[in-house]
Amino acid sequence: MRNQLLRSALRRTTTTSYAAAGSPALRYFGTESAPERKVAILGAAGGIGQPLSLLMKLNPLVSKLALYDIAATPGVAADVSHINTRSEVTGYVGEEQLGQALEGSDVVIIPAGVPRKPGMTRDDLFNINAGIVKSLCTAIAKYCPNALVNMISNPVNSTVPIAAEVFKKAGRYDEKKLFGVTTLDVVRAKTFYAGKAKVPVEDVNVPVVGGHAGITILPLFSQATPKANFSYEDIKALTKRTQDGGTEVVEAKAGKGSATLSMAYAGAIFADACLKGLNGVPDVVECSYVQSTITDLPFFSSKVKLGKNGVEEVLGLGPLSDFEQEGLESLKAELKSSIEKGIKFANAN
Repeated sequence: MRNQLLRSALRRTTTTSYAAAGSPALRYFGTESAPERKVAILGAAGGIGQPLSLLMKLNPLVSKLALYDIAATPGVAADVSHINTRSEVTGYVGEEQLGQALEGSDVVIIPAGVPRKPGMTRDDLFNINAGIVKSLCTAIAKYCPNALVNMISNPVNSTVPIAAEVFKKAGRYDEKKLFGVTTLDVVRAKTFYAGKAKVPVEDVNVPVVGGHAGITILPLFSQATPKANFSYEDIKALTKRTQDGGTEVVEAKAGKGSATLSMAYAGAIFADACLKGLNGVPDVVECSYVQSTITDLPFFSSKVKLGKNGVEEVLGLGPLSDFEQEGLESLKAELKSSIEKGIKFANAN
């Protein structure tokens, strides 16, 4: 009975994937029989890392779960390992054990870094987190160069380009295997849209494009389903709230943390989609910040079809409303600057 309740709960917490043809395809959080898959979480003892570790332990697509951090990981691993699900959990602590954590990984999730505090922008996090990301990606290039890399560490608009440059220098860059996790923007957009439209949130789809900070986050409410008759002011307010979702949580926590729980949920949803793609599940589509040619920017978030090698196809933006077209043009300068900042850091350090 308890196992049935757990499966039911997991199914309820998942989102509906975008199908390539446009109709929604229901996604489950794992399946009963699946290939062996190792997932490594770098930063597993942190505010995002701990709940993310829990959620990945609940995913039956994971057979090995490697939890790495600079401290406290053995305790997190021991705690999570007692959960009676499929995956075998191992904790790794300190730089000397990073290679062991990474070896054989199919998916590497990186929530490592310092969290946002009141008054901080994602850009304020840059100098600390950029160095952490560069170091971790150097190890990934050495120990598991074929893994799909899910970047959560902020500022994602810059850390993904940093990772790309690190992999290029190591001769290990595959644009199909590097993802900026922007799923939390989609999760928020769905939640806020459903609340305003008064429809069940599990039935809602909203693509979110651009980047993963402030005005670079562009929810495409004109493409949302089910359709709702919102005014210009409604759309403007929903867009603003989606863009400021992280700040809303930071301020609500009053200096005690940032959006760790919802980010962990979003990270687990995206990692699950990557695992499904690797396992050959058809029509797995999620929004993600990837190398792209759909705009004049080298990295951009849009709907991406996932497959056995990572990115199978970067999908176009589709028709935009005048408000969204204006937002697209407005975000480009800031996103371009963030990308260039990441590339400059990677090449200068």
